Amino acid sequence: MPELPEVETVARGVHDRVRGQRILDVWLGSHREPFNTPPARLAKGLEGRTILAVRRIGKHIVADLADGKTATPAAQWIVHLGMTGRLLVTTPDAPVVAHTHARAALSSGRELRFVDPRRFGRLELRQFPKDQPFAAPGAEPLTIQADAFAALFRGRKLAIKAALLNQSLLAGVGNIYADESLFHAALRPRRLAGRLTRTELERLRIALQDVLQRAIARGGSSVSDYVDANGVRGFFQLEHRVYQRTGAPCLVCATPIHRIVVAGRSTHYCPTCQH
Repeated sequence: MPELPEVETVARGVHDRVRGQRILDVWLGSHREPFNTPPARLAKGLEGRTILAVRRIGKHIVADLADGKTATPAAQWIVHLGMTGRLLVTTPDAPVVAHTHARAALSSGRELRFVDPRRFGRLELRQFPKDQPFAAPGAEPLTIQADAFAALFRGRKLAIKAALLNQSLLAGVGNIYADESLFHAALRPRRLAGRLTRTELERLRIALQDVLQRAIARGGSSVSDYVDANGVRGFFQLEHRVYQRTGAPCLVCATPIHRIVVAGRSTHYCPTCQH
């Protein structure tokens, strides 16, 4: 599943290409799974509106929509990529690949398409003032400060890896970046979150933000289906230190990378570098 850096990369790419454009026409597929909002209501709510901005909130992509030329959002189009979803900006004559569930014709002559082979992604429309603006359930990892970060884990009797994956605590962190951040913070994934010292938690916060920012700069990690808004793969997987490197030598100390299961997820760490 795309995590924070991948979703951020897609949101930025779409924003750069569609900001200020009007949605002229919308085509939606027949499969019901991607639609949290009924297709007819989704299409009606999108058509004729102008895209003010596209941004990431947690693991979701949110497009702020306006009526006419006003700068005040009247609605939000919310996209969750699921396991295999892609949000692509393309030309109308580009081949329509299998598993395309939405096509939005834009005033620039381009199209915004949602493609999702496994159909775990979701499309939703929120209209104001009837609906509330979309908000992530947890704190924003890129900007959270030291005191707030430490408070998230105080007294928690669960593994720090599980805590990092808890979206009600930190919105957007997934398996890849939890493993990589714990490695850079020199912390074992099974350490109890509530027993980490303030120094260790601050080391983890800094490592997490550094890993996420570097991953965004390299377009995310393409370990399966992920591509950006242009259909281009990311490169941060080339810098992974532990994720999916089971049995390979640690790039710091040469100890074989271990794989365990934490919170039902495959977890990778170095038993020498992480304590």
